[in-house]
Amino acid sequence: MAHYAKVSNGIVTKVIVAEADFFNNFVDDSPGQWIQTSYNTRGGKHYNPETGEESTDKEPLRKNYAGIGYSYDSVRDAFIPPQPFNSWTLNEDTCLWESPVPYPTDGKFYKWDEEAVNWVELVIE
Repeated sequence: MAHYAKVSNGIVTKVIVAEADFFNNFVDDSPGQWIQTSYNTRGGKHYNPETGEESTDKEPLRKNYAGIGYSYDSVRDAFIPPQPFNSWTLNEDTCLWESPVPYPTDGKFYKWDEEAVNWVELVIE
């Protein structure tokens, strides 16, 4: 099985799973193009579907697995998720968005506060 993303005006509008034989005979006359995507690719790395660990067995495909609302950059040949906050910047190598302040590593849970441009601890009662 393979995954394919329908891209119209640079934005992913659908993602399907199909056998290659079926897909090659699939007729879809709606605007846009179908581009293969890999469920096991994230941040320009391929991950083993059984272990979840990074794998060098296969080449990563188009930087990230496509999702509805993602953009497709044909120059980078990459799927890029929507920018979560205005202050976040695109990592050119991974095609993922990064916060201006690293996520704390103290084991607590945080959410991003765009007004404060910082992580705010989530208090779970």
